[in-house]
Amino acid sequence: MSRIILGVTGSIAAYKAADLASQLTKAGHRVTCVLTPSALEFVTPLTLSTLSKNPVITDLFAETDGWQPGHIPLADAADLPLIAPATANILASMAHGFANDALTAIALATRAPILIAPAMNGKMWQHPATLKNIETLRSYGAHFVEPAEGMLACGYEGVGRLAEVETILQAVKSLLSTKK
Repeated sequence: MSRIILGVTGSIAAYKAADLASQLTKAGHRVTCVLTPSALEFVTPLTLSTLSKNPVITDLFAETDGWQPGHIPLADAADLPLIAPATANILASMAHGFANDALTAIALATRAPILIAPAMNGKMWQHPATLKNIETLRSYGAHFVEPAEGMLACGYEGVGRLAEVETILQAVKSLLSTKK
C-alpha cells in the first residue's frame, strides 16, 4: 500500500489522530506520524507509535540515522502527507514556506500531494488571513477536507471541527486512487 506521513498539530482534535493512524495502518498503509511541538501537549508519541507500528518523529534535530537529514527521505518516500488536525498556525507556516519543525520541513520538501484536514475555532477558520493561506496552499496543489460544523472545544457552535475520521479516510482513498 501507500506510505503516509500523518502530521499532527496542536489542536484538541489531535486525539483523533490515534484513530486515523490505527485505521490507516489496518488498511495496509505504512504510516509515519510526525508531531509538532504543540501536538505533544495533546497526544503522546507512544500512543501513535503503537497504533502506526512505526517510530514517531517529534524533533527535526533528533535525527540519528545516516548522514542525510531524516526529513528528506521521509518527504521523498511519501505517497501522501496527511495533516490532521491542521491548525491555523500550520496553515500559515506552510503557506509561507516556513520549515521550523519536522512537519513543515517535510511538507516543504515533498513533491507528493498534501491532504489537509483543518480544525480550529470558527472565527479563526473564517479570518481573512486563514482564508488567504488556504487559497495559497490550494494554488500550490494542496487538497483539503473541509472542517465540519458543530460544537467546538472552545464552547462555540459553528464551523471548525475536524472532519469525521471516516470522511478523512475517504479523502485519503480518493486522493491515492487518483495518484496511481
